[in-house]
Amino acid sequence: MLDATLKNQLQGYLQNLRAPIRLIATLDDSDKSAELRELLAEISSLSDKVSVDESGTDSRKPSFLIAREGETHGVRFAAIPLGHEFTSLVLALLWTGGHPPKVEPDVIDAIKALDESMDFEVYMSLSCHNCPDVVQAATLMAVFNPKIRTVIIDGGMYPAEVEARQVMAVPMVFKNDTMFTSGHMTVEELVAKLDVNSADREAKKLNQKSAYDMLIVGGGPAGAAAAVYAARKGIRVGVAAERFGGQVNDTMAIENYISVLETDGPKFAAALEAQVRHYDVDIMNLQRAERIVPAATPGGLVEVHMENGGVLKARSVIVSTGARWRNVNVPGEAEYKNKGVAYCPHCDGPLFKGKRVAVIGGGNSGVEAAIDLAGIVQHVTLVEFADALKADAVLVNKLKSLSNVTIHVNAQTTEITGDGQKVNGLGYKDRASGAEHHVALEGVFVQIGLVPNTEFLKGTLELSKYGEIVIDAKCHTSLPGVFAAGDVTTVPYKQIVVAAGEGSKAALSAFDYLIRQPVVTDVAQQEEVAEAA
Repeated sequence: MLDATLKNQLQGYLQNLRAPIRLIATLDDSDKSAELRELLAEISSLSDKVSVDESGTDSRKPSFLIAREGETHGVRFAAIPLGHEFTSLVLALLWTGGHPPKVEPDVIDAIKALDESMDFEVYMSLSCHNCPDVVQAATLMAVFNPKIRTVIIDGGMYPAEVEARQVMAVPMVFKNDTMFTSGHMTVEELVAKLDVNSADREAKKLNQKSAYDMLIVGGGPAGAAAAVYAARKGIRVGVAAERFGGQVNDTMAIENYISVLETDGPKFAAALEAQVRHYDVDIMNLQRAERIVPAATPGGLVEVHMENGGVLKARSVIVSTGARWRNVNVPGEAEYKNKGVAYCPHCDGPLFKGKRVAVIGGGNSGVEAAIDLAGIVQHVTLVEFADALKADAVLVNKLKSLSNVTIHVNAQTTEITGDGQKVNGLGYKDRASGAEHHVALEGVFVQIGLVPNTEFLKGTLELSKYGEIVIDAKCHTSLPGVFAAGDVTTVPYKQIVVAAGEGSKAALSAFDYLIRQPVVTDVAQQEEVAEAA
């Protein structure tokens, strides 16, 4: 099951086990059980602290439980966790065996403090790049809290279960037999969702922080680059981010970032955060800005109010809140989200194997999605509003060569239909003739571009007609002391490398602004001056 390279890597990792662990397998006579038996045997052969026990009696066959020797509590994989989930398997082995996780102590304390008996079932696919974070978060909770039980389920191995539970997007988490959440989620987000008092505690922490020289709102490539450039100036820097890495976390392959031949979104996002932390920047994750209050006096402190009630202050602010997938905004889209309506073909495509799907959007992302899906599903219908596909010619030619793809241009999506439980079709209007059409299918992938995350800024600073922050060549906004960078701005070409460059430029501009302000001995004095005014 494992090639020589993976075996060597795994053997090295297993040397970090501090306590013996047991892999309790539930198997039958199926081919998948044979594969799992082989994998578990290979793992146990690499460490004398790992043993295999085939006495499991779980209802899902094949599956296996990872538990400390002599115990029966742990995390269960109803899967053969290779592909994107191999790292999750390695971490589950290490954490169960006593190797400490690389998370903040506060997170572990919060997990241990959860005082409710919970059964989590996490549905994933081995091709999903968003799934490992959720799998690892649920695994960590089971390892460190005996009241929590976690099962990781490969939807491809249990199609009948997936069909019965209407799992049409991964990752999807059930808590005590009820759908709890879906989509990408970090362990901090998962714990916060479970801990109803976490927002109040977090707000108090924010309110106790002294003012920053530079506060960056948003942790994508633009925000990360700004933080690094600012921190290297020797000033006090903070980053308040909803999730570090931003939309990059949802990107499958990155092959055009200069000096990095090939990587994927989650790895790139982790590298961004690691570099920012190297400079001792104060990173505050799970923070969504609610509004910005301009400085009361020239050179004074700008306030950033968070949704949890916390308030952060800074001498300068860089807004780099990025953008998100645009909704098509037709009847049925919201109702059937994660019930046939999806936004990530890489993550959710395997769930529609052998079925009929539509892709809305004829740009590069839409055409790439259609090509990708055509290799998995029975048939793809691509619907484009314009009178021609807007993707690169090479992609269009590839799409047109596929026998199981139908293309409709000059077509306006009018509705996504369903039976109350899941999607069963898509309606569109021929914009030339006005004729209405309906296509029977099981899934709809929306790929129509991005919308900037600027709702919290309306009425505060100048926005374009598209909702982007209007900036000049040096990233100045209409507010003194407030700068902006990346996909959230009017800068063209929404690319990672462009955002990173804009972030570094915004930091240099903000620093130039700071050194031209009246001399203040320290940030605390600046705060006192602002309050007195």
